Amino acid sequence: MKTPNDPRGALLQGGASATALGSASYAHFYAEPPQETTASARYWYARGQNFLVVHVEASAGECFRRSAQIDEFALVVLDEGVSLEARWNGERVRINSRSLSFIPPGDSEIVVEQGGNFCLVFTTRSTDLCAKCSNADTYSVSSAHVSPLVDWPQPTGGWKLRTYAIDVPDEEGRFGRIWRCTTLMLNIVPESFWLRGPTRLSPHHHDAFEQGSLVLQGSFTHHLRWPWSVDRTTWREDEHEHCGAPSLAVIPPKVIHTSEGMPGDPHVIVDVFSPPREDFSLKRGWVLNEQDYPMPSATSLDAGPR
Repeated sequence: MKTPNDPRGALLQGGASATALGSASYAHFYAEPPQETTASARYWYARGQNFLVVHVEASAGECFRRSAQIDEFALVVLDEGVSLEARWNGERVRINSRSLSFIPPGDSEIVVEQGGNFCLVFTTRSTDLCAKCSNADTYSVSSAHVSPLVDWPQPTGGWKLRTYAIDVPDEEGRFGRIWRCTTLMLNIVPESFWLRGPTRLSPHHHDAFEQGSLVLQGSFTHHLRWPWSVDRTTWREDEHEHCGAPSLAVIPPKVIHTSEGMPGDPHVIVDVFSPPREDFSLKRGWVLNEQDYPMPSATSLDAGPR
């Protein structure tokens, strides 16, 4: 029987209550009305503490503009047949399907030439976009468990539009397909990864950063478990949230989680982190554009398996 003087109590004092860790947040774009509609597009907005996602369904002629944008943002195009033109500081770059691009700070435009779906990922420094998010109330108070957003160094060669094809072959010893910029890290997890089935899931947690799981194809069940603290009144039930495409799940730090691909169409998830993850960046060859975006320090990279 545990008494008030039980020495084990000292070992438990650091355990945060489930209430303090905060709630997960889900945005089912496919089942919810858009937050914004124009003559040629529909926009859905949802956020975490440090990042936000804009899902766009647009036809030719739509133009998404940012004036005096405070920091870099990402553009993810998965759907076949979509064609966009990114414009920044006199540059014009064609953005095709199955690509990831980073747009520098300042004035920019995304012009739709051939319509379809695409996603934009910002930090929550873009407060005008935060106000449009369907789950804005969830983040009205910041969690102390989420690491603050600190920019990584500016890109090698200075600011410019950068675009990358996402169809990169798998490589033994490398996890996912990871790119970073100064504010974000995106992992476009290969479709083959989700063939693992229900007996090979990967429950894990992150100590100090939130994870956004952006479903762009297929459907998933996100399994979440909050750790117990000494206060049973704060314990939470497990969550098993079904999310089709497109959708966003935001998972708080310290919450055990894993995603299970449901039978059916091919599956695509983009994991979103802000700021970039140092642990992934320390694995040599894991970040596919590491030559473009240096790390904050000269920490030696883990050679890892090649």
